[in-house]
Order: sequence, then C-alpha cells, then structure tokens
Amino acid sequence: MTAYAPSPTAAPSPLAHPRLPQAALVLASVGALGTALLSQYVGGLHPCEFCIWQRWAYVAAIVALLPGLANPRFRTASLVLGGLAFLAGAAIAGFHAGVEQHWWEGFTTCSSSMPKNLTLDQLRERLLSAPLVRCDEAQWTFHGISMAAFNFPASLILGLVAWAAARAGAKRA
Repeated sequence: MTAYAPSPTAAPSPLAHPRLPQAALVLASVGALGTALLSQYVGGLHPCEFCIWQRWAYVAAIVALLPGLANPRFRTASLVLGGLAFLAGAAIAGFHAGVEQHWWEGFTTCSSSMPKNLTLDQLRERLLSAPLVRCDEAQWTFHGISMAAFNFPASLILGLVAWAAARAGAKRA
C-alpha cells in the first residue's frame, strides 16, 4: 500500500493559516461570553458558581489566543494554551451538566446537599449565607438541554479545533 500524499496543488488547510484559526476562536469566545452576559443582563438568568467558571475559561482562551493573533511566531503555543483553556471549560461544563441532571453532587456551596445533623441556628446561618443561584437546577433549557449541556460540546469542539490548528501550523512551519 502506498501512503497518502496530498497533491502539491491542493489548497492548504484553513487551520494552517497564520491567523485565521486564532481569529475564529477569539470570535467564538467573544460570542459565547456575549451570549452569557446577554442572558444575564437582558434575560435575567443569573449565573451560578460553575457558570462563572465556564466564563473564565473563555476569558483564559481569549488571553491565550491573542498573542498568536498579534504575532504568528506565538501561533502554536497560543493555540495549545487556548485549546487547554477550552478543554478546561468543557470539563467544567460537563461536570456542571452532570450536577444539573443529578448524576453526581456539586459542591455544597452551590447545590442542595446539606449535612443532616445541623442545629436550627446552623441551618439558618447556612441558608442565609447560601448563594442565590444553585448549580444543580438549570435556570433555562431548550428542549431539555441546559446552557451548561450546550457549552460542553461547544467548548470541546473549540478545544479540538485549537489543537488541530496548532498541529497544522506546526507541520506548515
């Protein structure tokens, strides 16, 4: 069997472009953050602790990707770090979606689990100091799918695209 060799006249992959992948990934991140902020400030959907963490993953991706966008010398490292940020966001979103589905418990600071043997004063103190938004209840769903459940594959795909672009760029160099 002969190994596949691309045609010398074949168009290069868009993933190998010096700036296109970073620009697309930054725009996707800005879009995701914009959607989250619009849903909060216009739609009245206040974020829980996990939602905030997922936003920070997008911010980290933007910060990681901008140097590669500004200077192609930083392209590969920028894409690898951006990919790691997206994959961290996917892990957070996947965990959050599981908490919402009650597949596992979230942290006690953002879900309904409480110790059984609290005194009345301890219970009152915990309830008064508890965050207003619980992580184990989806505030909004579309056909039964929460924002965290939508964010999981989105972040995963963005992370894989970043890593594929890093590989394509490294082969091109």
